[in-house]
Amino acid sequence: MSYEIKQDGKFKFIEEGDGEPLVLLHGLFGALSNFQSLIEHFRKTNKVIVPLLPLLELDLLHTSVGGLQKFVHRFIEHRNYNNIHLLGNSLGGHVALVHVLKNPDRIKSIILTGSSGLFENGMGDTYPKRGDKEYIRKKTQLTFYDPAMATDELVNEVFEITNNRMKVIKIIALAKSAIRNNLGEELIQIKQPVCLIWGNNDTITPPFVAKEFHRLIPQSELHFVDKCGHAPMMEVPQEFNSLLSSFLTKLKTPAATV
Repeated sequence: MSYEIKQDGKFKFIEEGDGEPLVLLHGLFGALSNFQSLIEHFRKTNKVIVPLLPLLELDLLHTSVGGLQKFVHRFIEHRNYNNIHLLGNSLGGHVALVHVLKNPDRIKSIILTGSSGLFENGMGDTYPKRGDKEYIRKKTQLTFYDPAMATDELVNEVFEITNNRMKVIKIIALAKSAIRNNLGEELIQIKQPVCLIWGNNDTITPPFVAKEFHRLIPQSELHFVDKCGHAPMMEVPQEFNSLLSSFLTKLKTPAATV
């Protein structure tokens, strides 16, 4: 399934369906295919929006979690979305958290999956051997519980990025920015309901990270998914969609009066 990429000013994005906005922020190697099942499922009930984040297009000075957050803020303001359910995977989750801490007004809820912001195992200290496709394949496989999820198409995408010296410099800048930008002391300020959906076999942001997010974010609920790594919406789409649907449905239901 391919979706039309719309353009409004300098912003490129996918927008499907109607209803309360569900804005999806992808991670560092965030191909749109990551969100395919999610878009299909939620376009029936929500306006599903995927902005194409300029991970590798910003100048080096703004290649940071803060630079991406400013981009997301400008995008949301420009499109005038309200009552947003903001979903972020990996680095996208980190950007979502920084955004809600700085600009909470338009955000109704947050959904995090494999989010950075407290701790992460990056691509590793040996990042990355340029020109070594098998090395890139092994690193990409570590993202998932089932190595077969690292398709040739995905490996080629990562390989192409890591073979470009400037892109590698920017990826390292983003990864370092994520590690520096630890949100541990600020998470208590989040007032919105937060849904944490985590792979039990995530090696990049392991399960203890999810437990720590849950402990630190006041209105949070935590769901672990078995046989799943760093990208639940891609690895176990039905289970992910079901958990997210339940969370969004609860937010629609007025609290029962006693």
